[in-house]
Formats: sequence, C-alpha cells, structure tokens
Amino acid sequence: MNRSKNAFDTMASRKANCAQATFTAFSDEMGMSKKLALSVSQGFGGGMGHTGSVCGAVTGAYMALGLANPASEETPRQNIEKTYALMDEFNKKFKALHGSTNCTELTGYDLGKPEEMVKAREEGVFAAKCPVFVRDAVEIVESLLKLT
Repeated sequence: MNRSKNAFDTMASRKANCAQATFTAFSDEMGMSKKLALSVSQGFGGGMGHTGSVCGAVTGAYMALGLANPASEETPRQNIEKTYALMDEFNKKFKALHGSTNCTELTGYDLGKPEEMVKAREEGVFAAKCPVFVRDAVEIVESLLKLT
C-alpha cells in the first residue's frame, strides 16, 4: 500500500481536504472507519477550518499520531507525552521540508479572508501545493510510526 501516493491523489483530485486526505491514510488500519475519519477531520482543512492557521495536512498527521497511541478510559493521559513527542518530531521534519506548519505561510494566502480564499482557488494552490504537503505529512508519520 502506498499511503502517501493515495493521499496525494485524494488531495489532488479534490475528493477531500488536506486534513481528511492525511488522516484517512491511516484510519482503517488503526481501527477507525474511513467514514468516521472523514467526518472527524473535515473541519481542519484550510488551516483549522479556513482560518489559515495550522495546515490541515499537519492536523491530520497529529490525529493519526494520536490514533496510533490510543488512550484508555481509565488513564486517558497515559500516552499524551509520547504523542506530544511524536508531534514535536513531526513538526521538525515538516518544517525542514516546507519552512512552516502554518497554512497561510505554506500557501502564500490568508485563507481566513474570503478574497484570499478565492485567489488561492483561482491560482490552483489547492491542487498544486497542498497535495505535496499531504504526501510529505503522510511520509513523515509513516517514518515516525515505522509503518513503511
């Protein structure tokens, strides 16, 4: 299975947003249906719901890292530090590739402003840049979880 290619293709074809494309690359094998994963992650595209803040590929990766370290009802904080450590390592690797984890900085458009969102769509940013962010996010998660 080539998760990163599938996630890239999903984003490039605009079948899902960046958070959905990244998160669903891992959901099935980690015990969450794709349908539920698509629903849970749908609000995180465009930098936390079109605010331009944290890139959806990054938040999708964070969700996958959390899903890989399941919490128990009795001790829900048990794996938090491990997950945070993985997120920190993810951030370092993603920033090394792209310079930022912020959607506005990555795309060059402030998606929190409707006119900027329109410009980004007209310029094809979501088809040109975002699939690369998704692909790289998936590859980083794979390397951190040693899934390749």
